[in-house]
Amino acid sequence: MESSTRILLLGLDSAGGVIQSDRNAETLLAGRPGGLRGALLEDVVPGGAAPLAEALRSGRERTVMLPVGSAAELDAGVAREAVVTVHPMSPVVPGAAACPAALAVIRMPTPLVDRFVDPAVTRRALLEDGLPRIGATLDLDLLARGLIDVLVPHFCNSGALLLLESVVDAEEPPASGTPPLRRMALASDDGDSAWDAAFPTGEVLVYPSGTPHERCLLTGEPVLTALGGEDATLLAEKWGRPPVADLLKGMSLLLLPVRLDDSDRPGAAGFFVCTRDTAHRPFDAYDIEIGMEFAARAARFVDGARRYGRERATALTLQRSLLPTGLSAPSSVDVHHRYLPGSRLVEVGGDWYESIALPGGRVALVVGDVAGHGVRAAVTMGRLRTAIHTLAGLDLPPAEALERLDLLMSTLGEREPHFATCAYVVYDAVTGRCEVASAGHLPPLLAAPGAPATYLDVPPSPPLGVGDGPVASRVFTVEDGTLLFLYTDGLVENRGRDIDDGLARLRRVFDRREEADASAGGMGGSRGASSLADLCDGALGGVFDDRHRDDIAMLVARLRRIPASHHVSWELPAEPAAVRRARGLVRDRLERWGLGELADSTALLASELVTNAIRHAGGRVTLRLVREGGLLCEVQDSSDGRPRVHGTYEPDDTALAETGRGLHVVGRLARRWGVRRTVTGKAVWCEQALPKD
Repeated sequence: MESSTRILLLGLDSAGGVIQSDRNAETLLAGRPGGLRGALLEDVVPGGAAPLAEALRSGRERTVMLPVGSAAELDAGVAREAVVTVHPMSPVVPGAAACPAALAVIRMPTPLVDRFVDPAVTRRALLEDGLPRIGATLDLDLLARGLIDVLVPHFCNSGALLLLESVVDAEEPPASGTPPLRRMALASDDGDSAWDAAFPTGEVLVYPSGTPHERCLLTGEPVLTALGGEDATLLAEKWGRPPVADLLKGMSLLLLPVRLDDSDRPGAAGFFVCTRDTAHRPFDAYDIEIGMEFAARAARFVDGARRYGRERATALTLQRSLLPTGLSAPSSVDVHHRYLPGSRLVEVGGDWYESIALPGGRVALVVGDVAGHGVRAAVTMGRLRTAIHTLAGLDLPPAEALERLDLLMSTLGEREPHFATCAYVVYDAVTGRCEVASAGHLPPLLAAPGAPATYLDVPPSPPLGVGDGPVASRVFTVEDGTLLFLYTDGLVENRGRDIDDGLARLRRVFDRREEADASAGGMGGSRGASSLADLCDGALGGVFDDRHRDDIAMLVARLRRIPASHHVSWELPAEPAAVRRARGLVRDRLERWGLGELADSTALLASELVTNAIRHAGGRVTLRLVREGGLLCEVQDSSDGRPRVHGTYEPDDTALAETGRGLHVVGRLARRWGVRRTVTGKAVWCEQALPKD
């Protein structure tokens, strides 16, 4: 039913005769000598006798849709459909002829030619029926469209909403003079495309000086004017748009200012443009009063949507600035990521991802999710990302890294309670070894070539910030071409779907990639296999329609070992002669690799690392060279003690002449060096830049 409706009341006796009626009913339905009194309901509402009899017999109201109109309209067959409700009035006083036995309430649409005649109908359509339906909208574009749909056709024949560009775009600075406006929405009830052509939605414009629009914007007061032929032509000339004259000729124009309480400039933040054509009553003082009340309420909605939009834009900018701008990995590992912000009905979240290349052809793959939404979640996410980079730089194993993160979250929680989930994977592209740890996160998905996708069984651990129990890891070796997929819960869980169904759907996406590769004649580990971008698109299938979607972060990697010709290792005995042998092995290998210019420096670095391992660790040591992004020289031993640098070395410092020299030399010759823990002890490594071609 249209919100522009008229309610007519008829009091009926037990025989269906009209004994009472309101003024609207007399005006619209009479059309006969003596008015409605004495007429039968059947004469005014064909078919009305049946619901009346049913209501009187059962003592309950009855509602039906029936044609309603005056006698002339009924005879001409142009009666309008209306909702007729018959309410029995009991008890009936015996002998009281003037007491109605039933009340007929007729709700009928207002004729188009009469829709602006009754101020009460207009007020109800604008302020009671229309606005409450759109008041909760926080999207400024949708809000503007909804406001204009209320304004047209219930208040005017055509209408538009224009707002200052600085209101729509928070980055737009306030302009001096007459500021630019953006047309947010436009509508007309005649369906003429000329309106859209002359006044395109989204256009940014400045109204010329001396126009009613400029006056409304600068004064913040409503402007009412009649556009005669000369006025419309003059206005069109000022705009430089001749077609405007034909559209506005003879129109009644009313501009309703939109005032925002916190505006830092005088006047209005925009205005509604309302026009009525010559077939309808022109605007008057009653319309200005009703329109200003509508504009005032609309201004509150606009202000709320504007504030929400700015806060959300700020949070999104913060969150995106905290997400990585690039991913690093060994040359043999392909990595692809996707981040999808939450829907506009959901605040900014704290999902993140990382791919960090580590020395020696290794890579750390991380996905995490901070619980909650908003700026605090985004800030916490940024802190965790920074900590992840620091811990990865320290070469901590995944389980230990997550335990350190848990301590950080517990410290942050003393001021801002938060917890987060995280999955941390370290892949060694030399050995194919993969180590996975998870803190309350969903299991990673692993898809080996020629095998169905499976979820990894990772030892369960509590989320970060809960601090209840240690974090354990799982170590395994993966086949070349294996896909590893990390994701956050927004991908597999929503209000209308169980998380198990989402996990099953995700697994089917990766299972179908094998079918696609087989039909294309490809192999799972080949370059022609399913692209990582296509897999991400498939994983996101169907999530865009969820209006309550949480933000989503995902990371997919195709894991491959680096070529065997790019790395070599030797096992050396724990005796002084091994140092000389190490230098010879290094020089020989670098000559084969065409890196003879690094032979002297690398031989010196290797001798220092091997000497330290023999002197302080004992047992056999392993020397390894890896050519991947740089030249890595690494020595592994069975001791878990971390070597220390004993201050700054000076040549005449006899106390350090024999014990402090090695790591100082390493620090001077290598671009970076470090220590990482291994299963059997530790590995001390250093890295040099490869010569440019």
